[in-house]
Amino acid sequence: MASSIPRWRLWLPVALYMAFIFGLSSISQTPDLPGGSDKGLHALLYAGLGVLLVRALAGGIGQPITLVMVLTATFVAGAYGVSDEFHQYFVPPRQVEALDVVADTIGAAA
Repeated sequence: MASSIPRWRLWLPVALYMAFIFGLSSISQTPDLPGGSDKGLHALLYAGLGVLLVRALAGGIGQPITLVMVLTATFVAGAYGVSDEFHQYFVPPRQVEALDVVADTIGAAA
């Protein structure tokens, strides 16, 4: 059964979620996290992005999901993680961390 949801309505939450992540990355002074690491937060945020990407690629909730869709969503979220780290380079005193991208990609894949 084909979904009757317009494509733009599937992709709007993806774009808004990406804007939310961008907004978080624009904050200069982030709060200290318990344990001192933000990798879990990265994974959690990008898991949400991964879910929204798979939903959009599949055509809505309840539609069949293929391995190609999951891999595509993981790649897109990982690439967005790279662009997000690049963005943070311009937000003092934020730092670029390759392990953040790893956490982003793992979260998206989960």
